[in-house]
Amino acid sequence: MSEAIPLTIACGDYDRTRPLFDGRVPIEGCRPLYLRLTTEEMFFRAFVHEEFDVSELSLSSYVIRRSRGGCPYIGIPAFVSRTFRHSAIYARTDRIGRPEDLRGRLVGVPEYQVTAAVWVRGLLLDDYGVRPQDLRWVTGGLEMPGRVEKIAFAAPSGVALDAAPPGQTLSGMLEDGRIDALIAPRAPSCFTRGAAHIGRLFANFGDVEEAYYRRTRIFPIMHLVGIKADLAARHPWLPASVYKAFAAAKDIAVSSLSDPNVLSVSLPSLTWSAERAKALMGEDFWTYGVEENAGTLEVFLRYHFEQGLSARRITADELFAPATASQWKI
Repeated sequence: MSEAIPLTIACGDYDRTRPLFDGRVPIEGCRPLYLRLTTEEMFFRAFVHEEFDVSELSLSSYVIRRSRGGCPYIGIPAFVSRTFRHSAIYARTDRIGRPEDLRGRLVGVPEYQVTAAVWVRGLLLDDYGVRPQDLRWVTGGLEMPGRVEKIAFAAPSGVALDAAPPGQTLSGMLEDGRIDALIAPRAPSCFTRGAAHIGRLFANFGDVEEAYYRRTRIFPIMHLVGIKADLAARHPWLPASVYKAFAAAKDIAVSSLSDPNVLSVSLPSLTWSAERAKALMGEDFWTYGVEENAGTLEVFLRYHFEQGLSARRITADELFAPATASQWKI
């Protein structure tokens, strides 16, 4: 009998990954070592040093590498992070009251390539007519100075893109009024501690995001899982085994949300929130798979190319191991 393959797996600590961490869901044919990391550390180590056999990856950074060729990873359609991003736009409320007010303004973003910013720039253009070229962009650390793009790229044509001054953070610059708005996956500290004149661009973001979903049927994908391409080539069965395990772990997490006996998450509104999500998005509201997410992936890839991040326009099928593009049915 052959030995199980050892795998180092870097992933965030979520309800949909914990059944993997605690051993409830094994990965067939593998002996995994899990590293629970923050997204910033994980993505830096995955793309800069290529340290892990399997890693959660930024969708945007992965598409950059895939479009250029020579990407060390091949994706599987386990979308471990998905989030509506209207709530990720923070602004000086004394200057900005609506999306159109962003034109000509200084807008901070941790990295121009972050997936959240790709989605936000896309929705600003599609829904409000605000182009990336209409804004002036500043990149840098949200809470720590000196953050740089994890994958180097040239500023897209017509886009004014500068780094934050040395020693400055985006949160501090927003609070001091040196930038007018900020797009970030994490809430900046100036917002969380209630600094004056700092708020979300969409104060009623829940209603806006629900209306967005009803209109577009898009639940934005942020992260996927990648496997070292050379490892997958040596073991052609591996992508399907990893995908199967991640999908099973997600199914356990989603199922637990609907059990009112004991709440699986410390959120008083969990039961009705889960029921509302099902009413809006269907029973399987957190879908994995290529076919199931074809429309969402197509929109993201269009945004990515139009924003000058992709070296070429690529298709969703190019992102994923062929064995995971479609699945067996009973």
